[in-house]
Amino acid sequence: MPLTLLRQLLDIIAPRLCCACGRRLNYNEVVFCATCMMRLPRTPFLKHPYDNEMAQTFWGRVAHFEKAYAFIYHQPHSDSARAVYKIKYFDMPDIGVDIGEIMGKMMKEARFTDDIDVILPVPLAKERKRQRGFNQSEMIAQGISYATGIRVVTGAVSRVSFHGSQTKRDRQGRTENVENAFRLKNGKLVTGKHVLIVDDIVTTGATIVAMAKQITQLPGVRVSVAAIGFAGERIYANSDDKDEEDNIFSQ
Repeated sequence: MPLTLLRQLLDIIAPRLCCACGRRLNYNEVVFCATCMMRLPRTPFLKHPYDNEMAQTFWGRVAHFEKAYAFIYHQPHSDSARAVYKIKYFDMPDIGVDIGEIMGKMMKEARFTDDIDVILPVPLAKERKRQRGFNQSEMIAQGISYATGIRVVTGAVSRVSFHGSQTKRDRQGRTENVENAFRLKNGKLVTGKHVLIVDDIVTTGATIVAMAKQITQLPGVRVSVAAIGFAGERIYANSDDKDEEDNIFSQ
């Protein structure tokens, strides 16, 4: 059976909805309808991957840092942010894979991934993963892998502690919360490689900085970063993101 016909039949049985507006998706639409896809607050980071607002977040903080990309600017409680919320809080990991694949195709076309050796999703602590049932960063990484053919590795770094969500903390609080949260587990997986660290949202960058410290102590490691959304401190400071996790279930 042709794939398009199979998708059309599945959409009759279990219609897929746009993550932003809730409209029913056509068989050739993924995650977002065509209208919402055009309206997404897309970043221009692929045009200047080595020098953009997100890359600058890691300058002087991550050794051997290379480049950064985020699919969209993350504005808490916006229509475009609903996709991230559905992955994390509404048990829809497949959306993470789909968005990762969209990102991967764009990154490959822009040649962002030409020199990337492995993809390393930010790990969750065992307690958090047990609560959620999956790691959203792994889902995004898997989608990027589908589009680029780059291998995902998950055993290089482990998260040894979880002290609550980052959403309610300021810059200093976020840094202190994750400063010693990661431990190098199997360095052979990333030694000598250009590693693409993948997360869902980057705000202050504290989580990725803490994680990167574990792998950049190994010889020959270079680090780049990709995420669905970049909030940045400027956006974060002007939003009510600190109450995001409390309020999300009312949306």
